[in-house]
Amino acid sequence: MIRRWRTLPLLLVGALAPTFSLASLPFENTAIVRSIELGGSLVHVSTTYAVKALQPGQTTYQIMLSKAERAKTSWFDVKVKGQTVPLEVAELGEDESSIGHLLSVSLPKELAVNGTLNLVLETVQTHATHPYPERATQKEPQLLKYEADLFITSPYATLVQRTKVRSSSPNVVSYTTPHDVDSFVKDGSVTKSGATITYGPYYNIQMDAVFIAKYQQPISVHYNFDHAVLEVKTLRRTAEISHWGSNLNIEDDIYLRNAGPTLKGHFSRLEHQSQSYFRKFSSHILSDLTLHLPPGVTNAYYYDQNGNVSTSHLRKTPSVAKGSKASQYSVLELKPRYPVLGGWNYSYTIGFDTPLEDSVSYDANNGIYNIGIPVMTLIPGAVVDDAEVKIILPEGATNVEFISPFPELSSTMSTHITYLDTTGRPAVILAYKDLTDKHTGMIYVSYQVPFSAHLKKPLSVSAAFFSVFAFAFMARRVDLRLHKK
Repeated sequence: MIRRWRTLPLLLVGALAPTFSLASLPFENTAIVRSIELGGSLVHVSTTYAVKALQPGQTTYQIMLSKAERAKTSWFDVKVKGQTVPLEVAELGEDESSIGHLLSVSLPKELAVNGTLNLVLETVQTHATHPYPERATQKEPQLLKYEADLFITSPYATLVQRTKVRSSSPNVVSYTTPHDVDSFVKDGSVTKSGATITYGPYYNIQMDAVFIAKYQQPISVHYNFDHAVLEVKTLRRTAEISHWGSNLNIEDDIYLRNAGPTLKGHFSRLEHQSQSYFRKFSSHILSDLTLHLPPGVTNAYYYDQNGNVSTSHLRKTPSVAKGSKASQYSVLELKPRYPVLGGWNYSYTIGFDTPLEDSVSYDANNGIYNIGIPVMTLIPGAVVDDAEVKIILPEGATNVEFISPFPELSSTMSTHITYLDTTGRPAVILAYKDLTDKHTGMIYVSYQVPFSAHLKKPLSVSAAFFSVFAFAFMARRVDLRLHKK
């Protein structure tokens, strides 16, 4: 009897230990809902956290991404549900148990005990899908496979969570059915309705190393995708600013790849022409592109390694005043020289001019020019693996400063020399990686150009002209004959 009374308190403490550990956490998630929008090269994920504070004076909330999820996440931001201004987020790296990657979110207000808030994490994943099977004929559909973790990782306990996976088509070939999760579900573990597959709801999730080792498991969705899977392997953008010509020239060298299933067998031109006639192109064939260019575009050109490509059409819109929001864009329709099938590459160059006054402003008090250069021209649905933006400033520009809309991999200054230059033009070179449709911001550059620098070009032209004149004048008076008459 004495031994039983002595062990009873130990049993009570052991039973209440999880409760004590949960109570020590500053937050709990009353609900987490994750929505995954399946695509080709890009997958958009939205996760809503219904947060409840368990301790007073809470100003930061931590979000955890699994290591695999962080590796393929190229863009993220956190907002309060229903608001448009993103919150400040700091990356903390791996947690102490190396379960996942932590993000620290600064809350808009201090939360008291039992205070609640709904946070929305938006992410864009790149290279998260792959063709399955890896080879397909011209007539076969394009099938992709996407994989993710079943349970949403979090450093806090979660009362209920669910994951919704949406495909662009209800034609879903297969999806994973979880196992060993009966203790976390009340109804079915997974359901399908049209193009949406729902995992959960799952109840009372305590994310720790023991739980992950025992219950965490991958899920996959095998689905049909009716658009080309595009990857821009390299993008080299050159933006040249000319004050004398009052012009901004932008040129892109693009190395494009169709990352869909590799063509099985030989390419049939007859079959492709018949598909063109009936307007029933195979989903994994890229036949044309539509790009949005700035208003006021002039002198647009498009060529590849074989020369000018005439199968393009530009619909221009007039310029808008700087600072005004453009309601319309100039539309450039491109048709590659040949259809780009899965596994095929296509290299091309596009360029255009815009009036400089549409992009630059001048502060007369400080003599500072400010100009905005777009990071890239969006190719719908494509990811840019490696990008380099080179901004060439006028000759003699000084006090150069720039602000990137998002962190760059590297930034360097160099000198660019072209015709009629004397000392060369300063150039800002920025490098980026894994750009998505969320990375279409503006690079703002400020610089000063002294009055003497404006005179370099006319002086160099005048010097060149008078040099040629002097040479011709002297050459006429030189007699190279050996014998005079």
